[in-house]
Amino acid sequence: MSKVAYDAYREEVAGRASVEDTPELVEYYEELGRLNTAALWTVANKIEPWQPKSQSVPMLWRYGDLREHVLRSVSLVSPEKAGRRVIYLDNPGRRDVAAAVGWLYSGLQVMHPGEAASAHWHSSSALRFIMEGRGAYTIVNGHKMPLGANDFVITPNGCWHEHGVGEDGLPCIWQDGLDIPLANAMEAGFFGVHPDLHQAVGHPVDDSVGIWGAPGLRPQDVKWSQPYSPLFKYQWEPTYEALLRYAKVADDNPCDGMLMHYTNPVTGGHVMATMGASMQLLRPGFVGKAHRHTGSFLYQVAKGRGYSIIDGRRFDWQEHDIFCVPSWAWHEHVNASQTEDACLFCFNDLPTIENMGFYREEMLADNSGHQPVLLQAQAGQELVSA
Repeated sequence: MSKVAYDAYREEVAGRASVEDTPELVEYYEELGRLNTAALWTVANKIEPWQPKSQSVPMLWRYGDLREHVLRSVSLVSPEKAGRRVIYLDNPGRRDVAAAVGWLYSGLQVMHPGEAASAHWHSSSALRFIMEGRGAYTIVNGHKMPLGANDFVITPNGCWHEHGVGEDGLPCIWQDGLDIPLANAMEAGFFGVHPDLHQAVGHPVDDSVGIWGAPGLRPQDVKWSQPYSPLFKYQWEPTYEALLRYAKVADDNPCDGMLMHYTNPVTGGHVMATMGASMQLLRPGFVGKAHRHTGSFLYQVAKGRGYSIIDGRRFDWQEHDIFCVPSWAWHEHVNASQTEDACLFCFNDLPTIENMGFYREEMLADNSGHQPVLLQAQAGQELVSA
């Protein structure tokens, strides 16, 4: 009989596939295989699990460990040769698709004063979160905008875009986020380089902020019908002020503290069709309860220090560290300071999950809503008993 165990996924549960291999069945399966077909019941329990089983693993990328390597790339490759000088975040469970978590890609891009990457477009949606430096800018479909620390900018799919740093600036590092793995999984990925390598600026600098950046106000006689936000840049200062105002008049969400989503000012929905983003404030001493939900989430620490427990592993973080929460992983956040607040930027695939009707969430009911800490992440990603 064949050494292949066709019944490896069988379950003795009513309503589930539980067919046991026999010589006759194995011969039948082999005949099907020669026709490039197979029996569903041999894989049904594998492809339809009881609950999500992410291939991604919880990860913490420490900025203190990465920064010198990101900066070193400047002396090794040019933006012209590299296309984009990026050190990407490599999740051990998603190396086959170069994803940081789930179907989301992310990396750290560095540019020096006077450098400019060529203009291009692609099917994937993209976003940037500025980490350090001065003088960075991006141009999206002819709209140019200067960027400062903790600013969040979108470059929606299909838009011409390019980035650079002014001659009078300082070396800049920002986090890129794209849904490249998703576009490739859907076999829908295209890429184009601008015929002139750079696009013309056809609008006043920062015009999208001037037109669409006033909270609660919509300009008269300005039409917008694109499936993404017309506000390409979301500035840090008004975002943080909004969180502080929110915290004065509302109670914490037990899991997320004060959480606010970046939105499309026209629709009130997510900023792009496939990726969303948020910023949350954890008050001094905040101890969140554990919950889990579908969707993949990648966090960057915009302010403060603390730790998160993800599927029983504790990850201690500080400013600019990045960590991921895979789909359906239990997680809880804690602000380690009793005097200073902490802020977490996050981008995710919530628009895709929600539009497909896949969103589901639950809170941990045991142990007063807190996970036992089984492992603690150390520098270098080694895990030791807590």
